[in-house]
Amino acid sequence: MNGVPVIPDFEPRIRRNELLSRHTSWHVGGPADAWFAPRDVEDLSAFLRALPAGVHVTWVGLGSNLLVRDAGIRGVVICPHGALGKLERLDATHVRAEAGVPCARLGRQAVKWGLGPASFFAGIPGTLGGALAMNAGAWGGETWPRVVEVETIDRAGEVRRRAASEYQVGYRSVVPPAAGEWFVAATLRFEPDPQASTDSIRRLLEQRLASQPIGEWSCGSVFTNPPGDHAARLIESAGLKGHRVGDAMVSPKHANFIVNLGHARAADLEAVIRHVQDTVEQVHGVRLRPEVRVLGEPA
Repeated sequence: MNGVPVIPDFEPRIRRNELLSRHTSWHVGGPADAWFAPRDVEDLSAFLRALPAGVHVTWVGLGSNLLVRDAGIRGVVICPHGALGKLERLDATHVRAEAGVPCARLGRQAVKWGLGPASFFAGIPGTLGGALAMNAGAWGGETWPRVVEVETIDRAGEVRRRAASEYQVGYRSVVPPAAGEWFVAATLRFEPDPQASTDSIRRLLEQRLASQPIGEWSCGSVFTNPPGDHAARLIESAGLKGHRVGDAMVSPKHANFIVNLGHARAADLEAVIRHVQDTVEQVHGVRLRPEVRVLGEPA
């Protein structure tokens, strides 16, 4: 039985038992009890106010950096992508972007506006909301050094503004000042860069295409880099390229990628992740930490 009660004002727009494999870059994941895409922040606030207090809420953007287990997610999954998509230049150095804006779009547009450093955003495969939640980065750049303030929403639908200084930020780590708030927008500061060019993004993307399994089903990098080293080096030197469980395989092209060859289950991917962790720890004495979020219930 679906665990989310009927919500009259929103029921026509709620998709029941929505397969999350349709919404993750790994193409795995069981059903969500309910799936909801808000039209804007006001619509999202009204939905959260109407949602009974006991119903669990999960956010999914572009579904990268996310492993949803085979039995799916209980409660409501909210998807801001395609709705919270406003991106605007506020002044000479400041940009406001909503949580559903793809990072690649943010990077390209900032460069077109002659702002930098912004090219690294084009290498982050998710939305700004996800990048804010984990301090995502690429090509030597990270999200939070650019953040001035964020706008959040809580379970009661209340919107707040918070300064970046209220958050404790580290490598792929963000600790909020209060639990139970989700990002809906951020104001970012860049510097004027007369040399900014989309050619730099094109070159970086070409380099990524040459070194990573772009076009295959993956979540991007699976593990964070340990201090002073690279997860890919440790995995490759442990002889794990090509290790496979079912259709889940450590990429022969880049060892910090695990690809779905077509019919992998979430359980297969988790099994590969655990095997990589165990083997690297045995060989190198280092326990790799996943940067991918694992959600939901196993089959």
